[in-house]
Amino acid sequence: MGFGKGMSLLEDLIEKAGGCAVMDGGFATQLESHGASINDPLWSALCLIKDPHLIKRVHLEYLEAGADILVTSSYQATIPGFLSRGLSFEEAETLLKKSIKLAVEARDKFWDGTRNVPGNRYNRALVAASIGSYGAYLADGSEYSGCYGPDVSLDMLKDFHRRRLRVLVEAGPDLLAFETIPNKLEAQACVELLEEENIQIPSWICFSSVDGENAPSGESFKECFDVLNKSTKVNAIGINCAPPHFIESLLCKFKELTTKAIVVYPNSGDIWDGRAKKWKVSYDCMTWFNNHSASTSNGLSSLIKQPSKCFSDDTFEVVAPRWRDLGAKVIGGCCRTTPSTIRAISKALKETS
Repeated sequence: MGFGKGMSLLEDLIEKAGGCAVMDGGFATQLESHGASINDPLWSALCLIKDPHLIKRVHLEYLEAGADILVTSSYQATIPGFLSRGLSFEEAETLLKKSIKLAVEARDKFWDGTRNVPGNRYNRALVAASIGSYGAYLADGSEYSGCYGPDVSLDMLKDFHRRRLRVLVEAGPDLLAFETIPNKLEAQACVELLEEENIQIPSWICFSSVDGENAPSGESFKECFDVLNKSTKVNAIGINCAPPHFIESLLCKFKELTTKAIVVYPNSGDIWDGRAKKWKVSYDCMTWFNNHSASTSNGLSSLIKQPSKCFSDDTFEVVAPRWRDLGAKVIGGCCRTTPSTIRAISKALKETS
C-alpha cells in the first residue's frame, strides 16, 4: 500500500464517520470478561497462544458497537517476550502475524455481513497494528514513568522495535499504532525507525501521561512533538491510557503544538489497587467531576453510575462530542472501557455530526 493511498484511506474514513472516527476500546478488559486469564507478562498477547478465538470475538464485539478502527492484540506481543516462553523465533513471528490476521478476518466477516443491509451506518473498519512501548514489554509499569535507565539508548530502542515492526507491516495492516510511548527518546526511535524502514502505511504515535501536563518522563509534550512534527511518516499524534479527565486540557495543548491529526483513547480513569486487588476511582477524577458539575448545568457528577468506576459510559457519551469539537479526529477507549463504552461514543458522535 502506497503512502498516499494509505493516508487517503484514513482521511476517507474520518470523513465518512462525520469528521471523527471511532476506534475500539479496552482489549484486555473485554478478554477478561469472557473468562480469559491474562495475569501474565504477555498480558492480552497470551491469548494469541491460548485463546485466539476470543481475540476475534472481541474484535467483532467492537465492530458491532460501532468501531471504525480495530487495534490488534499485539500491544504486548514481542519476539523477546515469546522467546522467553520457550517459543522459537519462527513461532514468535507467526504469532505476531496472527494478531493482524485475526483482526482482518473479523473486519472482513463483519463488513461482508453489513455492507448491503439497508440503512447500514457502519464504515468498513481499518486495522491498526498495535506496537506497545519498550516499557510494555518490560511489564514493570515503566510505560507510565519513562524511566528506562541509563543503559537504554536510541539505537537499543530501534533494535528492539525493528523486527516486530517489519513482521507486522508484512502482515498487511492498514495503519500502525505506537502506543503508551513515555518519553522523547522512544518517540525519536519510532520516528527514525519509520524512516529507516521506509514504512509506506500511515502511523500514529500516542503518549501516556500521569499528570495531564507532560509525558510520563517529565519531558514536555512540546519537546516530544518537535521530533514528531518533522516526520512525514507520522500522520497523527495522540494520547492513550491516560485518565479521561486529562483529555480536554491535553487536546487544547496538542492543538497548539501540532497540525497533525489528534487521536485520543483514554482509560476509564480508575486506578488499580494492587493490595486490595480491585479498581478504585482516583481522587483527581472525583475532583474533576465535582468541579464540572458545579460549573455546568449538565450534572456530570450524576453520571457516575458505580462507585468503582470513574467515567461511566454515559459520561463518555457526553464528553466525546466535546473532544471532537476541540479537535480530536479519532476517539476510543483504553483500559476498563468496553464495547458499551464505544457504542456510547459512536452514538453520541453520530447524533451530533
